Amino acid sequence: MPRDVVNELGSFLRSRREKADPARAGVVTHTRRRVKGLRREELALLAGVSPSYYARLEQGRDRNPSSEILGALAAVLGLDDAERAYLWSLASPALPAAEGHVPAADAVRPGVAHLLRRWSDLPALVTSPRRDVLATTTLAPRVNPAWTPGRNLVEFTFLDERARQVYPQWQDISLQAVAGVRATAAARRGQLDDFVATMRERSGTFRALWDSHDVYERAEGAKRLRVDGVGELSLEYETFALAGPEGHVLYVYFGQPGSEDEEKIRRLAAE
Repeated sequence: MPRDVVNELGSFLRSRREKADPARAGVVTHTRRRVKGLRREELALLAGVSPSYYARLEQGRDRNPSSEILGALAAVLGLDDAERAYLWSLASPALPAAEGHVPAADAVRPGVAHLLRRWSDLPALVTSPRRDVLATTTLAPRVNPAWTPGRNLVEFTFLDERARQVYPQWQDISLQAVAGVRATAAARRGQLDDFVATMRERSGTFRALWDSHDVYERAEGAKRLRVDGVGELSLEYETFALAGPEGHVLYVYFGQPGSEDEEKIRRLAAE
């Protein structure tokens, strides 16, 4: 297993330490600093742990910090809610798989598939934790070729030459894609390791973004898309985690009520 996967806790702590604002953390300096962010010793002192213990955390020689220590480190580093959740998931032991039958990861429940067939006027799709597109509404592939059953959203973003044309804000999309995969990988420990390793090998951009250790997932938001024969669309979206062990997520896209984008979607659905 690659070292960065094995010592993900230490790598994440180091990345956040190097991005931390010393002034915000209460470190006063009167000379130009030669290091990025906080020094190990500074973070350890502010968090109330010994420098040697913190060094062991970063080096992967200690991987079971208490909740109190995690909380102190998170406070000094100024982690947001998503980063805190990610930190806790890295420090928690992997959960054993549930006993009994677990549905195949690519098997969308019949009721969900039926619902998608009924939504003829909206782009919507169901994805796996790896961001494989498992099922969609009829309209979804017409709006975005990535939203086609059998495709993978991350692979499309980084490996398909059409992605930069489809996404006018490709850089933002790529950042969100990697940060979201990181959050999912931590929550489903070990299940995405091979996928991440493959993407790191196939895309230098993915590898660089992964090594930045940013982590967050958007439950809602907006995306701009270029659609053949339509031009640019600005669609809002909502995400829904589907109950069950598979980790499926439903994405529903829509134009703002009364907007030109909503009318464009309506015309596409009528074609």
